Amino acid sequence: MQIQAGIYKGRRVKTVRNAPYRPTTSLVRKSLFDILGNLSGYHVLDLFAGSGIIGFEAASRGAESVTFVDSSMRVTSLLKMNGSFFTQTKINYFRMDALKFLDSCETYDLILADPPYRYPDTTMVIETGINRLNEGMFLILESSPREYPISPARVKLYGDTQLTFWKKEK
Repeated sequence: MQIQAGIYKGRRVKTVRNAPYRPTTSLVRKSLFDILGNLSGYHVLDLFAGSGIIGFEAASRGAESVTFVDSSMRVTSLLKMNGSFFTQTKINYFRMDALKFLDSCETYDLILADPPYRYPDTTMVIETGINRLNEGMFLILESSPREYPISPARVKLYGDTQLTFWKKEK
């Protein structure tokens, strides 16, 4: 996989075979970042980071900081290796459960969450994530197509992938 745009355009992000994650496709990434636009100065949280391609793309597009959270030691080690090239963005890594991280973290300008498709606590991630956003900012969840009990601001479908956007209102 490689970064599509920004200061690190073309840089490859290493992955491993038989990885415990499914990377976001390039079509979905392009569409997502076309919607988001300029991320200069943003503080971004990448939950269930997996390959980290979404967070690294945000770094390439001007995010001031990116925080990666994943529960796998193997994944976190690979994120650190890939992240060593992103010198113009402050990058943080946490190997822990996403909900536990959300319970005690600071606020962010953008939260990107890509839990396993059958993750049982998705509603808790949404509720807690919205509370960890700065006003007017977005939580974006990647999932299989479905509806959620908390009404989103926007939903975009890309084949069997759905991006659902929630905005923190005043």
